[in-house]
Amino acid sequence: MVAEAETAMHTNGERLYEAELHRIKGEILLAQEGKRQKAKGKRQTSENLNPKSSILNPQSDAEACFLKAIDIARRQQAKSLELRAVMSLVRLRQQQATQCTTHDSQHDVRALLSEAHSMLSEVYGWFTEGFETVDLREAKALLEEL
Repeated sequence: MVAEAETAMHTNGERLYEAELHRIKGEILLAQEGKRQKAKGKRQTSENLNPKSSILNPQSDAEACFLKAIDIARRQQAKSLELRAVMSLVRLRQQQATQCTTHDSQHDVRALLSEAHSMLSEVYGWFTEGFETVDLREAKALLEEL
């Protein structure tokens, strides 16, 4: 469905929800990876312990989708879509933090969490109303967790 939506977007030039499409694609990639990990069981490989592995690689597919969504939302000045994309990135950072086992990896993830907190604080601070919406309530809860 994502591929069909991307094709339609490119065909008709309608880019209103382009950022959201990339965010959703990232969420799907993470969900698929989660299913693969469950299927493999809980065994750890040396790759999982390597701080340069895909879990911390800024080029990972899901992370790249979130970063692209953030960039597009900023260019379109779509603060609600930017907020959602940043929240997805923050959740990814939290997941990465729980999976770190080495000191160096933990340090890297703490830096990434700090950066994610700053990004989320900046976007959240932009809003002056609508704090009862689901997105802003979730953003506030994420900020408190960080």
